[in-house]
Amino acid sequence: MYSKILFPVDLNEEASWSKALPTALTLCRSFGASLHVVTVLPDVQMPLVGGYFPPDYAGKAREAVGEAQRNFIRDNVPEDVQVQSVIVEGSPWEAIIKASEQVEADLIVMASHTKRKFVDYVLGPNAEHVVHHSKVSVMVVR
Repeated sequence: MYSKILFPVDLNEEASWSKALPTALTLCRSFGASLHVVTVLPDVQMPLVGGYFPPDYAGKAREAVGEAQRNFIRDNVPEDVQVQSVIVEGSPWEAIIKASEQVEADLIVMASHTKRKFVDYVLGPNAEHVVHHSKVSVMVVR
């Protein structure tokens, strides 16, 4: 039923993956699907904020996130699950949808955060935006 499962994680926020990862792994094993672990970097190339960062910041940030994501995969994804690391830039929900289109995912599995931050009140939770705007099925794990 599913062949490519997209799994967004915030590497600095365990709540973004701790409950949802077991579900994603079970689905991968059940359907023989590959897991595509996505981490979103803020877009620092925007003219408004770009001038506040050193010229090589984006490259170094991508490199650091890549290393952190490899460590996350090594520590949390069993070897019997085929996995791909994906790093995208932009607003979280838009980047998740963009990544799902790039890898041609047929399911997105993500956690629902119970903590409400100020940004959630202004923009709405990322999971909600992904559910409303994604063209593929989304499973939100609570």
